[in-house]
Amino acid sequence: MIKGIGLDMIDIDRIRRAVTNNPRFVERILTEKEQLLYHKYTGQRQMEFLAGRFAVKEAYAKANGTGLGAHLSFLDIEVLQLKGGRPILLKPDLADENIFLSITHTEYSVAAQVIIEHKEKR
Repeated sequence: MIKGIGLDMIDIDRIRRAVTNNPRFVERILTEKEQLLYHKYTGQRQMEFLAGRFAVKEAYAKANGTGLGAHLSFLDIEVLQLKGGRPILLKPDLADENIFLSITHTEYSVAAQVIIEHKEKR
């Protein structure tokens, strides 16, 4: 059964301005493991990566029904990637849920969708 669906879209320039105006922005959004991936990129690709993770975390919070705030923070959510680059949500621990996510971008914006499905008990 579907628990929730979340969708988020963000302009890459908005993320670029946030990084420029607040040097700690990356540390507030990305976990340590995500930061390792982020620092492998440069320029536009680095901003696309950061915007993608930001959008996934916003979309997850919407699908979860909590939003970001008192009960869930950006650092509570971790998105890494499988071999080949497919993104996968590793945090929070989702033992009783399946998570489906997709990230896409253009030159100017990034969109992410997250679907949370309760695992059926057998």
